Amino acid sequence: MALDKNFDAAQAEARLYAAWEESGAFKAGANASRKETFSVMIPPPNVTGSLHMGHAFNNTLQDILVRWHRMRGFDTLWQPGQDHAGIATQMVVERELAKDGKRRTDFTREDFTAKVWEQKQKSGGTIIGQLKRLGTSLDWSRNAFTMSGAPGAPAGEEGNFHDAVIKVFVDMYNKGLIYRGKRLVNWDPHFETAISDLEVENIEVAGHMWHFKYPLAGGQTYEYVEKDADGNVTLRETRDYISIATTRPETMLGDGAVAVHTSDERYAPIVGKLCEIPVGPKAQRRRIPIITDEYPDKNFGSGAVKITGAHDFNDYGVAKRNNIPLYALMDTRGAMRADGLPYDAAAARAAAIAEGREDAPADATEINLVPEEYRGLDRFEARTKVIADITAEGLAVMVPPTDPRLGKPVKAPLAPEEGGEERDETLVPLVEPKKIMQPFGDR
Repeated sequence: MALDKNFDAAQAEARLYAAWEESGAFKAGANASRKETFSVMIPPPNVTGSLHMGHAFNNTLQDILVRWHRMRGFDTLWQPGQDHAGIATQMVVERELAKDGKRRTDFTREDFTAKVWEQKQKSGGTIIGQLKRLGTSLDWSRNAFTMSGAPGAPAGEEGNFHDAVIKVFVDMYNKGLIYRGKRLVNWDPHFETAISDLEVENIEVAGHMWHFKYPLAGGQTYEYVEKDADGNVTLRETRDYISIATTRPETMLGDGAVAVHTSDERYAPIVGKLCEIPVGPKAQRRRIPIITDEYPDKNFGSGAVKITGAHDFNDYGVAKRNNIPLYALMDTRGAMRADGLPYDAAAARAAAIAEGREDAPADATEINLVPEEYRGLDRFEARTKVIADITAEGLAVMVPPTDPRLGKPVKAPLAPEEGGEERDETLVPLVEPKKIMQPFGDR
């Protein structure tokens, strides 16, 4: 028999692997000659994905260890399996549906789940084929899938792994290792699901910082004093407000407090007092306390920060430390909520909590502090309306157009005798262009 001129690795390796698998060389207990056991659970790759270099590297190391123990006579098992990759699989299915102009909301939950199973069965073999192509000595007779045996699973997906996953999580809960509670999480408004920190990319984007006045309740005033590094007074004026800056004005509606640093002397006279959120119906204008915390940076902006515990991780920490309710403003699609209590009732509840007449609830979900005219708006539409309403009421911080914080180059005016005109000192809202770190889902 003549040899081929060129060695066909793909054909030869596929033939050899098939022979190994058929002989049972990779099954648990193969070549066992001693009592010792050795097992490895493969870190399950996503069923709808494909292998990358990291998989090739760590699976090779596992294969070396498994083959070594098997050759030494250990009762050896390398357990294969795949993860259901819920978000990734859903994304693939939604993209296919979009080609026909459809969305998942056009289907019942059961019908959409059936389409997800179809996708799993269509692409699920890719990972297995790649692992076999690498020559990995996994016991394929024991292959597991995290959702096999789930209600509605199609033929060929029998098993009890779905039940086993639930059992493990229930056991962990009963042991106090995990818990269910009202927590701030990363939320993807497109897929309408919580996502892991590992699936969030923080990207620097061009943004803005709006400066607003929160009037002190009852028209109170205080002497605001700024000093330089040497302690010399650089500004002294009487104010009836506290100034804050925000990159997301629409979240002001859910503020539970304004916080200043514990050592910030500028605001010491008003700590413990109430101030008004400068947006919402005048008849139910909400008042929130001015508190101290270690979080605010007194050298950044005005040194005062709004605390919206349900919409920012730093604010969440401050809110939990100071027993401030978490007022959720948006629905699962990122639009302003339209459910819960009517605004007047919700604002009354929040006022009672802020003034100490009512204890802060563990779950403040029903207290929807989105005014009726904003309810149902996309969050960016609501932002535009909030900014316009605050500015129209005269509660935006105003500065000359030459203020360097505006980030606009300003030409010096010509002197009148040179034919120029005097500088227009009309005040404008203080909106700083800022680079901000914004989280994005990596899907």
